Amino acid sequence: MEIERKWMVKGWPPESEDLPLVREQMMRQGYISVFPTVRIREEAETGGSTEHILCFKSAGSRDGLAREEIEFPISPDQFSQLENLIGIPLIPKLRRSYRLPDGLFLEVNLVDEGMKTEFMYAEIEYTSEEQARSWNPADFGLSEYLCDDVTGQPGQTMGAYWSATRLRP
Repeated sequence: MEIERKWMVKGWPPESEDLPLVREQMMRQGYISVFPTVRIREEAETGGSTEHILCFKSAGSRDGLAREEIEFPISPDQFSQLENLIGIPLIPKLRRSYRLPDGLFLEVNLVDEGMKTEFMYAEIEYTSEEQARSWNPADFGLSEYLCDDVTGQPGQTMGAYWSATRLRP
């Protein structure tokens, strides 16, 4: 089960002792299907390894906080075959992960850098829906940074972005 909230953001958060950068990845992802979600993603850790993942996601809950997610590692060759099957450019993302004082991670993503559709968003994954609902950015000095909560709003998924930017006739 994936339980997360999502915010639209402008720029990277201010790094501090309370919000250290712990991971950076370059990603490429594409969709075989948006309804239901069937996605491939390449995750290349800065200075580290590269993983290839096949992911299935259910429709979300009414409030958009939770949905079933099943992920499988796939080989680089399988990823390449699926990328060729998709046949259109994948979405590049730069993700930076910051550790929050409560042990959760703020994942900030720069999508389609340098393109006119470039944007940034942040996500936090939680262990329960109750935790997600009660988590408050102000408790961590992030109320100005995480002020545009788009969790559960129609059109705010990466699948919707894929459809809007990659599947146009």
